Amino acid sequence: MLLDEHTQPTPVGPVLGRPMEDVRATYTIGKELGRGQFGVTYLCTHKQSGEQFACKTIAKRKLANKEDIEDVRREVQIMHHLTGQANIVELKGAYEDKHSVHLVMELCAGGELFDRIIAKGHYTERAAASLLRTIVEIVHTCHSMGVIHRDLKPENFLLLNKDENAPLKATDFGLSVFYKQGEYFKDIVGSAYYIAPEVLKRKYGPEVDIWSVGVMLYILLCGVPPFWADHPWIKEDGEAPDTPLDNAVLNRLKQFRAMNQFKKVALRVIAGCLSEEEIMGLKEMFKSMDADNSGTITLEELKQGLAEQGTKLSESEVKQLMEAADADGNGTIDYEEFITATMHMNRMDREEHLYTAFQYFDKDNSGYITIEELEQALREFGMGDDKDIKEIISEVDADHDGRINYDEFVAMMKKGNPDIVANTKKRRDGVYTS
Repeated sequence: MLLDEHTQPTPVGPVLGRPMEDVRATYTIGKELGRGQFGVTYLCTHKQSGEQFACKTIAKRKLANKEDIEDVRREVQIMHHLTGQANIVELKGAYEDKHSVHLVMELCAGGELFDRIIAKGHYTERAAASLLRTIVEIVHTCHSMGVIHRDLKPENFLLLNKDENAPLKATDFGLSVFYKQGEYFKDIVGSAYYIAPEVLKRKYGPEVDIWSVGVMLYILLCGVPPFWADHPWIKEDGEAPDTPLDNAVLNRLKQFRAMNQFKKVALRVIAGCLSEEEIMGLKEMFKSMDADNSGTITLEELKQGLAEQGTKLSESEVKQLMEAADADGNGTIDYEEFITATMHMNRMDREEHLYTAFQYFDKDNSGYITIEELEQALREFGMGDDKDIKEIISEVDADHDGRINYDEFVAMMKKGNPDIVANTKKRRDGVYTS
């Protein structure tokens, strides 16, 4: 390229490896649509045509090492590779500026698959079979084009628009990889409910996507994930109701979405109720790791701190721990996040802590949590609407008296412990985080 003395060459972006450009020159960035581990998705509008798209913006400061940069580069390559396939979200363009990488994609204005099912109010096995057929076709497309998705779950299936027969689109290829026949992978990635056993054994190929589809089918038919305990539904004379599937499944799908909010609040309450004596060790641990006394722990500080304590964790396992603790996703762990994350490991089953959490919800000390009390507590944490709260009560209230007693509360907290034991965060190695 010939340059005169006044022209500066356009700098090359370290992530995409090509000249940097401003996405805002072509698109107007609008409201936030969603938020993930690394990226925030915004509505964006093409300035010339007025056409609307989704723009996933990934902050470069969150890309801690070469591996992260490689992941983003691969996500762009895979999306370009799959663009044009009927049921895969289309990538319109990728841009890199000084601070971020922006992926401009087809806008799926119809929302998540599960939300559509719930909103319809009726649902049959035939509908589930039809959805599964499309999902299997999507997986076949990926595999035939040499791509393993590695994070197939209901949240990653969106509807193109709000029409009744809107096409289903697979999205979020942030954990996907190119593969060749006979090649094996060993990264532990994915989301806990949907992760295949081969992944945990660190030797797997495209078959792991099929496992995830099987788990999704189970949820579509039952409204709960299959693997979180031995379930009373399977037991002889168990709780499997002799009622038509449709309404029961619909209610379960709503409860599945709402339930974790109650648990999350209860865990936060327990963290806040631990005595100075109980958290002194954790407090000292935090202080010793917070090398620069900034009040927050960075990935580097966490790595250094764990190494000094003789904890032998790989780079990616430390990262997994970091992401599990970093509740607000800002890339650092503050004191409250640290205590909440670390206390789960050894405090959850302590009876007195569960009772303390129960008392937090039971504002009038009646021995029961009422709809009003649950509503109040969830509002304090900015969670839950009226429908969610009624669903939670009906799910937890085993004796159907319209309120939750202590035994019902404990049963809920211990039921499968998906929040405490196996809620794998996205990205790399490490499974047992909360």
